[in-house]
Amino acid sequence: MSTPPTVAWPLRRSDGLPVVMGVVNVTPDSFSDGGQWFEPSAAIEHGRELMSQGADIVDVGGESTRPGAERPSVAEERRRVLPVVTALAAAGAVVSVDTMRAEVAADALAAGAAIVNDVSGGMADPEMAGMVAEAGVPFVAMHWRGHSADMQSRAVYGDVVGEVVAELSRRADELVAAGIAADRIVLDPGFGFAKLTGHNWSLLRGLDRLLALDHPILVGTSRKTFLGRIGVPAGGQPRPPLDRDPATAATSMHAARLGAWGVRVHHIPSTLDAMRVARAIQEAQ
Repeated sequence: MSTPPTVAWPLRRSDGLPVVMGVVNVTPDSFSDGGQWFEPSAAIEHGRELMSQGADIVDVGGESTRPGAERPSVAEERRRVLPVVTALAAAGAVVSVDTMRAEVAADALAAGAAIVNDVSGGMADPEMAGMVAEAGVPFVAMHWRGHSADMQSRAVYGDVVGEVVAELSRRADELVAAGIAADRIVLDPGFGFAKLTGHNWSLLRGLDRLLALDHPILVGTSRKTFLGRIGVPAGGQPRPPLDRDPATAATSMHAARLGAWGVRVHHIPSTLDAMRVARAIQEAQ
């Protein structure tokens, strides 16, 4: 494997706001944008736009993780993400690759990615932790209980905040034992993954307990279905994903106020505005 580009770590913004990770879904069936960026040229253009809007990281993924989604083949996932990673890294982006497969992650690192973002936290592929440890790159580990096909059946909790904190803490210890440097592990509570609507709200309310873990926290609520239910009568259809950016911005503001390391979002301008509002209120005399 060639040496991936290094990034100053932990990555911080010069203005003190949480790091902003912009999403590039190179999939035909993403819940959030309906395959709008499936073609490599469109995905590359979108990634450049996110950079110009202020994204600190561009997160490129080729596998939809919406509930019920089927997995692409390894060859298809490579075909989707590698040209996009190569082009965006060449354009100067800090690229993270969103994948659960060690071989795809390794190829993306060789193509210029600098961070691995694994929604399974390295649990879906037993080779992932060792590969990341050898590469020495930052690793985003999300709370995970199973693949998209059946993950919502696993959304059973007595105390969702306590259980997510415990499971993430245990997973971080396992990753350190596998050789990943503790200071290069970012934890993500996994909003919408094996979580029902109430679970997501409880996690946001209890975000301070997650932030007390000894690792940076990435908040990824962007355009999730539970946000689309805000203001909708019981039993009604959630608002479509593209109409959920204001609600996403509100959760970004909450995350910024509490001190999250970063937010993963689809719409950069509203996110930055919301976080700037949170800071202005905090700094007001």
